[in-house]
Amino acid sequence: MDLIANLAHGFGVALSLDNLLFALLGALIGTAIGVLPGIGPVATISLLLPITFGQPATTAIIMLAGIYYGAQYGGSTTAILLNLPGEVSSVVTALEGYKMARNGRAGAALTIAACGSFFAGSVATLVVAASGPMLTSVALSFGPADYFSLMLLGLIISAVLAQGSILKSIAMVVLGVALGLVGTDVQTGQQRFTFGVPELSDGLGFVSIAMGIFGLGEIILNLERPEARSVMSGKVGSLMLTKEEFRRSIPSVLRGTLIGSALGILPGGGASLSAFGSYMMERKISKYRHEFGNGAVEGVAGPESANNAAAQTSFIPLLTLGIPSNAVMALMVGALIIQGIQPGPRMVEAQPDLFWGLICSMWVGNLMLLVINLPMIGMWVKLLQVPYKYLYPAILVFCAIGVYSLNNSVFDVYQTLFFGIAGYIFAKLRMEAAPLLIGFVLGPMMEEHLRRAMLLSRGDVVVFVERPISATLLAIAAITLGLMLLPALRKGKDKALAE
Repeated sequence: MDLIANLAHGFGVALSLDNLLFALLGALIGTAIGVLPGIGPVATISLLLPITFGQPATTAIIMLAGIYYGAQYGGSTTAILLNLPGEVSSVVTALEGYKMARNGRAGAALTIAACGSFFAGSVATLVVAASGPMLTSVALSFGPADYFSLMLLGLIISAVLAQGSILKSIAMVVLGVALGLVGTDVQTGQQRFTFGVPELSDGLGFVSIAMGIFGLGEIILNLERPEARSVMSGKVGSLMLTKEEFRRSIPSVLRGTLIGSALGILPGGGASLSAFGSYMMERKISKYRHEFGNGAVEGVAGPESANNAAAQTSFIPLLTLGIPSNAVMALMVGALIIQGIQPGPRMVEAQPDLFWGLICSMWVGNLMLLVINLPMIGMWVKLLQVPYKYLYPAILVFCAIGVYSLNNSVFDVYQTLFFGIAGYIFAKLRMEAAPLLIGFVLGPMMEEHLRRAMLLSRGDVVVFVERPISATLLAIAAITLGLMLLPALRKGKDKALAE
């Protein structure tokens, strides 16, 4: 009964006029940036963080959440029509969706993607609503040592699941933690790593780092890439599914929803991991394996359901533990901190409007996206014809205005420019920036819990292995890191022996 009462309260918050309008705005922006390749939700949310400063916390987070799961919808449109994934998680959709479009079933593929996404998103939202309070009550039993070990595990998993070299990912996590320590020590009042720059006494700006690395860095990368967009000339065709397509897609949608709901909680990129996992499962167990590569319905229904379910359940660690599971969730933490809210297990009691309003807004947002995507396909295709050279100057102007307006400081603009260049360099060196942002967010929290644990134990480090929860989390972290480093160590040893 408590769950029903809480959901009723949440719908009351989500269906207020302001929150409805911002949910719609977030869904529209998310769909648009999902359609436009090379922008993505991380860069967009980074650029829009300044405008959330003047909005109520609940309204701001509802809009940012709409951008995130809206991008999962929008990415499927270009993947199916143009074989040009707008999102990483839509790469798998392009494999079968584009072949369906070439076979004259583009409309059916878009319908399967939209309906599967809506169903998966709705189920995953129910999972968030049911598991959130339960996990929150468990989290309240955590001590400082347990929280430190949990955050350490989160950082290791985010590094392990990142793309590219594991050593580069760990280096990015360490760099992120180090950047989070810049500023004035709260307990001693001493300045750390400020190098005599007064503006750094309050630490590096989260918005400047996020906007620079993911916003400006992405713009520079896009400018050096040649534009190659060929809009589909053929007709989209009927949006109605045949009985056979409907029958075959249902089991795939259910399996994709289950996979996405489970894997979305993992740090590092649950939506992409879920989409690939769902596609591989469908290829193995489908009765129509011979159709894969030529437009199999299951290859669209499963991955699209999985990536949208994962987009919803990735909010679980954020809302219950205050730990971001990916770069977008790290931006959400930043938006909450800008609003003066500390995410974590006490948020359910301290911010019930935000917690339940956000969960219920996901249902509302998914319904909006279903209505937005199918009737407006023509408009999204037209949007693809806008040359990027006309888009990026406007993005840069709004970016500079936004970051300056936070503190009315030119130093923040310079800071953003610096991290924009750094983001470009990271991309060229194939060093994924998401672990850096997660490290920047979790670093100060880890330091706080480490200090508390050491004070309570009077400097005895054994406290981290004495507590069962902390010891278990540290063991999982060590095993995870060991399993990922073992192949690289073996390869290095074999190479040394060969020489």
